[in-house]
Amino acid sequence: MKFNHLALVLTFVAVASLRAGGADEKVFTDKYKTAFESKDTKTLESFLYTTGSDPNALEFYKMMMTGEAGSKIASIELVALTPEEMKKAGEPQEGPGGKMCMTLKPTKKLVIKVEQKDANGSSTSTSSSFVAEKDGKLVIPVPGACK
Repeated sequence: MKFNHLALVLTFVAVASLRAGGADEKVFTDKYKTAFESKDTKTLESFLYTTGSDPNALEFYKMMMTGEAGSKIASIELVALTPEEMKKAGEPQEGPGGKMCMTLKPTKKLVIKVEQKDANGSSTSTSSSFVAEKDGKLVIPVPGACK
């Protein structure tokens, strides 16, 4: 009887923790979308994890995050990494100053589809960034020199 009670409690805790993770993801994507569509570059840049990052990579990430800021986001979601993406994230990549590595191990990927419309027509673009967790907070890690 005690075992069944313990199993029930552990199941409840596991489900509750999964639901909390989902809520954190929704808060992350909602805050990102709001900042992006309102062209709030300060808030957008606050999503970046910059400890140990390469200065050139940091500037590139800032440019990529804010380049289309102010546009309408058609969809935004955090998706699980494929085994290939996990492998790639763990390998050194060639950067302008040599080999670069992720400063945190990514756990998800932020996928954003942006719609732009004007008098000449409309276009849709898709971008993605690795997302990691640091101190219970979801962040976008900026690569740095490999150690």
